[in-house]
Amino acid sequence: MLLLKAPTQAQTVQPTTGNYSYTESFAPFFYSKNGNEYRAASGEPGPRYWQNRADYTIEASLNDQLNLITGTEIITYTNNSPQKLPYLWMQLDQNLFRKDSRGSAITPYVGSRNGGRGQDFDAGYKILSVKLVGEKNTSTDVPYIIEDTRLQIQLPKELSGGGSSIKIRIEFSFISPTYGSDRMGIQETKNGKIFTVAQWYPRMCVYDDVQGWNTIPYTGPGEFYLEYGDFDVKLTAPAQLFVVCSGELLNPAEVYTPELLKRWNQAAQSEKTVIIRAANELNNPTFIKNKPDLTWHFKITNSRDVAWAASAAFIIDAAKMVLPSGKKSLAISAYPIESDGNIAWGRSTEYVKKSIEFNSKKWFEYPYPAATAVAGNPGGMEYPGIVFCGYRAKTAGLWGVHDHEFGHTWFPMIVGSNERLYGWMDEGFNTFINGISTDSFNNGEYAQRAPNMHQLAKFYMAPTVEPILSNGPDNLKERNNGTLLYSKPGSGLDILRNQILGPERFDYAFKTYIRNWAFKHPTPDDFFRTMENAAGESLQWFWRGWFAFNWKHDVSVREVKYRDNADFTKGCLITLDNLEKLVMPVVLEVKLKSGATDRIKLPVDIWMRNTSWTFPYASTEEIESVTYDPDKVLPDMNESNNTWPAKK
Repeated sequence: MLLLKAPTQAQTVQPTTGNYSYTESFAPFFYSKNGNEYRAASGEPGPRYWQNRADYTIEASLNDQLNLITGTEIITYTNNSPQKLPYLWMQLDQNLFRKDSRGSAITPYVGSRNGGRGQDFDAGYKILSVKLVGEKNTSTDVPYIIEDTRLQIQLPKELSGGGSSIKIRIEFSFISPTYGSDRMGIQETKNGKIFTVAQWYPRMCVYDDVQGWNTIPYTGPGEFYLEYGDFDVKLTAPAQLFVVCSGELLNPAEVYTPELLKRWNQAAQSEKTVIIRAANELNNPTFIKNKPDLTWHFKITNSRDVAWAASAAFIIDAAKMVLPSGKKSLAISAYPIESDGNIAWGRSTEYVKKSIEFNSKKWFEYPYPAATAVAGNPGGMEYPGIVFCGYRAKTAGLWGVHDHEFGHTWFPMIVGSNERLYGWMDEGFNTFINGISTDSFNNGEYAQRAPNMHQLAKFYMAPTVEPILSNGPDNLKERNNGTLLYSKPGSGLDILRNQILGPERFDYAFKTYIRNWAFKHPTPDDFFRTMENAAGESLQWFWRGWFAFNWKHDVSVREVKYRDNADFTKGCLITLDNLEKLVMPVVLEVKLKSGATDRIKLPVDIWMRNTSWTFPYASTEEIESVTYDPDKVLPDMNESNNTWPAKK
């Protein structure tokens, strides 16, 4: 191929000021490793992808006077890896609330959302026994070590790979904290306590092909990384307490009176909310089974966790949800009389139903037989098939917290990313889909104005803000969690969808990612690769600038130069400068003296091998102004140079 001298008439001299380096922004080798047989270069699971499995049978009881939960679990752990496992690791999340825990040690003295807020009580697990369950249900003690929020079981014989399984029986108890790191706790109401119960049973750590055993301790900021499996759960509580839980209630006739059971069955067939236990029935003994205790039996399959709530104060209502395949599910709400009313939790079930039906149609079908919203003291926390939301929430706030917490069904309940390391892969992705579902709900009842990205950029790119990829929430300043786990990654997906790829290409790629990694464990690379491959676009410049680094974005409209100052109809040359490391496509608005406007779009490729770009514009009259990003949809943090001529 003959190399000819390149033409120069379309380009001006490159500026010498600014921090932009195209060799850095468009550098190769963003990915540190090649695809392999476990995780393909296309971002999908490879032909030999594997993950382990944990199935749970749990029986537990609640003493509501002592706030004591006592339980026994049998875990069937299946090792699908190619390795033999001489030991197993489990998570003991309740130990966070011990005074001598790592989490307590690193909680700032000025206070934090994380931890137990200084509650002085007998916190943490009491592990009564750990046994291996053999044939004919025989059991043998097995040695174990507890280290903070982790428990290691030292197996007498290695657990072989390729599908071998083992059964473990653990007896445990703990006292519930009143405030449990804003994820569980006890809310006092006029009609009794509301127990929101989570991180309540010893859970298997994930063993995967990326880290091996994932044993980062639970200190509060980072959430969870869990194996999938089936859960069979029996919960015993005083008869006046009504219990809701992840999954399907298998024995409603045993726990509801005939009248409540009739309403329960009506709700399962109704598109409108049906009151099952009304506010004026809370203290009426005829609506409570005449027994000292009741055992509530629930089951949820292919789930990563299970949580529950119990209270004598619950108003309960429900309605049918219709999913795209034709399957039915049940939207349920449980809340105290303090939360009742049509501007508050009286619309809760409507919100649950509409949020889940929308996201099921848009992204991937909701997989669980029920979806329960519980009013309690957590501000908002998600679990498979059940969420805990602030009991004082109302109107747009209640819609928002319901839509967000049930949005977590898709991230991380369906797409099972590692929240302990990559909280942005669930919080940020969920924040993104929340914007779309909120715009759709009830003809835009709670729709919000598009954000001003120029203003947000000043927060996102402040020097005190870490990169999104910073080794997990535990390594972020707590004040930056909202920005780096929620807002910035959510805005990044919005920019990618609406300004870079377009909704059609983005939605196809995003749904491909969800479909490929449903009920599996993706990493950031798997997401990045999937989006590039399914959308057909190299986006390494975007991942690098927005996620891996906290780069700034600043484009200047330097000048407009007419080809003939005496005749504006002969066109002009417009020159732009890229002054910072984060690159973006270009959107310009040209305003003419007549008042007419024109829009110009240029691809991000203009910034490859260039720090400035000059291009011809076929003007037909004198230009009044040229403005970069007039709609403020790109994260330009310096508006002072966005318009030519510069404002005086």
